[in-house]
Amino acid sequence: MSTTRAVPDIPSPDHALRLREALLAGDFTADGLLDLLGASAYAALARSETVPAQRATRGDGPLQTLVRLFLLQRPVAYDRARAALPLEECLAGGWVVRDGDSLRATVDVRPYGGPEGQDWFIVSDLGCAVGGAAGAGGQGAGVVLGVGGASTTLAGITVRTPVESALDLGTGSGIQALHAAQHATRVTATDLNPRALAFTRLTLALSGAPGAELREGSLFEPAGEDRYDLIVSNPPFVISPGAVDGGTRLTYRDGGMGGDDLCRSLVQQAGGRLNHGGFAQFLANWQHVEGEEWQDRLRSWVPRGCDAWIVQREVQDITQYAELWLRDSGDHRGDPGAYAARYGAWLDEFEARGTKAVGFGWITLRRSDSGRPSVVVEEWPHPVEQPLGESVRAHFARQEYLRTHDDAALLADHFVLADGVTQEQVGLPGAEHPEHVVLRQSRGMRRATKVDTVGAGFAGACDGTLSAGRILDAIAQLIEEDPVLLRDRTPQALRLLVEEGFLEPVTPVG
Repeated sequence: MSTTRAVPDIPSPDHALRLREALLAGDFTADGLLDLLGASAYAALARSETVPAQRATRGDGPLQTLVRLFLLQRPVAYDRARAALPLEECLAGGWVVRDGDSLRATVDVRPYGGPEGQDWFIVSDLGCAVGGAAGAGGQGAGVVLGVGGASTTLAGITVRTPVESALDLGTGSGIQALHAAQHATRVTATDLNPRALAFTRLTLALSGAPGAELREGSLFEPAGEDRYDLIVSNPPFVISPGAVDGGTRLTYRDGGMGGDDLCRSLVQQAGGRLNHGGFAQFLANWQHVEGEEWQDRLRSWVPRGCDAWIVQREVQDITQYAELWLRDSGDHRGDPGAYAARYGAWLDEFEARGTKAVGFGWITLRRSDSGRPSVVVEEWPHPVEQPLGESVRAHFARQEYLRTHDDAALLADHFVLADGVTQEQVGLPGAEHPEHVVLRQSRGMRRATKVDTVGAGFAGACDGTLSAGRILDAIAQLIEEDPVLLRDRTPQALRLLVEEGFLEPVTPVG
């Protein structure tokens, strides 16, 4: 049952099914949009540039009409709209309003392709589906954004195994709840902003997805004592000074706590909300503080009973960071004196906290209830293969495997080389032996690691037929080394190859 109140200036979901049918009939889908606009105009939309798309929609077909109305927010002639929409239902539901002889949309509607080819639609405030949030702050503190790079990143890294219960904390326009509804029996979506919950209801209805339980409130408060198998959150993680010189906190990005306290609180509280084996996955910002290792800062956030994998994807110095978010809210287009004052307030905040830079990345927790938790904190700014959810699941499965297998068990087990792993040999042309050998992944995190001759030979021999110990004995004979000594010094290197996903145990690890 929903605990959110109705929001009067947002369309009703009552006619969403009829509107969905019209959008699909008009080919108003992610594929249809790309076919109509072409790659260049389609890419321009992501940069907040709409002129190419306007030029591509000068015809009078249903798809051109729908794009101009719902995606570009241009007025459309009444008769033209009637040919593309169930107009009476759209007017009655508040999806469009009449303005003389024209109609205009009241919300953004953006086609969004699901992971299995589903035709979904993300509903958000006007101007917030095209190009993300740029300047959205001018629309008011409660503005609800559409799909953007952060939300698609989180959707891509989320573990998608079937679960009984999922929580989308800070749902916004409902993108994560929409994904979760495909593999969770019960989805709960929460947000401090009642407008966001109303938009989530529209996104789910217009996408033909099961409904979610909508709860209004901050952080975990609306969840009560409930526990979940999956928690996802793209929270208001921006580290900002709050309201400055008449500025207003923006609920979609500013959490209202000092520094990175909101992200810390979210992570620390998540452990107690997970069922055993459950995952919690977040996007987050964190401070790099003078005199403190950022890795240690993040390790201190990990709750008891949880394994963690924290990946820093990007670091910005404090001036870059302040400029990014001042542009996001449109402050750079206003009064220069007010802009300078707000910029100065951001720098004052960072100086007071000893912050020299801000990191951005992913935090994943898995409740293992182990007395020897695995906490991996790393920097990885390199390209990865999305979706990454299966790679995330496999990472924690490998950690569990390594935790439960001592060196003797490791050497007794059988391994295979993971799919997509290749070997590179680096050295001078004509040299008898390479200077070093590199194993490289073409899938998942796309890692690379240097190995010695033994490591390269071991990996090449891993086809599942021989145990690790038997392979090492054969290598020892070839290189004329004592097999006992080779067995003693190899397990650490073998553990690294397993941990990073280059080798997989023949027995499934999860």
